[in-house]
Amino acid sequence: MTRLRVGLALVGVLVLLGILAPVLAPYPPHVQPLDVLRNAAPSLAHPLGTDPYSRDLLSRVLYGARVSLGIAILAVLMAVVVGVTVGVVSGWLGGLVDTVLMRMVDAALAVPRLFTVLVVLALWEHVTVPAIVAILGGTGWFAMSRLVRAEVRAMRARPWIAAVRAVGVPAGRIVVRHVLPNIAGPVIVVATMGIGQVILIEAGLSYLGLGVPQPTPSWGNIIADGQPLLRVAPWVAGGAGLALVMTVLAFTLVGDGLRQRLDPRAS
Repeated sequence: MTRLRVGLALVGVLVLLGILAPVLAPYPPHVQPLDVLRNAAPSLAHPLGTDPYSRDLLSRVLYGARVSLGIAILAVLMAVVVGVTVGVVSGWLGGLVDTVLMRMVDAALAVPRLFTVLVVLALWEHVTVPAIVAILGGTGWFAMSRLVRAEVRAMRARPWIAAVRAVGVPAGRIVVRHVLPNIAGPVIVVATMGIGQVILIEAGLSYLGLGVPQPTPSWGNIIADGQPLLRVAPWVAGGAGLALVMTVLAFTLVGDGLRQRLDPRAS
């Protein structure tokens, strides 16, 4: 419970900072002031310092939270919708449908996700934020579908589900009212932990220049701007790096806390 509370508190703070970025940010994140202050150290005017383009880092980190969290949450929601749909159809219908769908999933899982994402983005001429969401969401549902399939098959074999089917209740109603609520726990846990993973992937892509395009702030491209300056101006990458670590830690704590709460057998 302590992990869950700490994680939820951290997530709440990070989401609130992202939502209130237009209010909390002292400067617009794209503006390069006329009085050039490249790589300026933290000060009262710039609490996290400035980057190589004289842009205020606190403003960029706050707006970067909106971008990074937004991409991760939307991509995971997309993966959950697709994965749950495929898993339910496969697990409930069984037979040839199950075989075909799961062989497709197995083939997709055989290729590392990051490799697939890198290939697609490298071939994409002009990457936009919606495109990044679609690519990350479209490559993140395979494991979810296998989890849901296993849960649905276990539920379908239970006597009370057989009794409900025997009295003539339509399959769609059984799935919506009985199956989905009972498999929601594992889905929520996996989705929560998946948000942290997607944030790391997006940051890595932006760091490599394949993710969120400049000048839109993302924690990954902020760290990339500061990487050559780690010895002389560590604050350029430090703020975004700390935010990235805290966010991934927060979602990991929430996921682990939910797992322990929803599964009493978990240690």
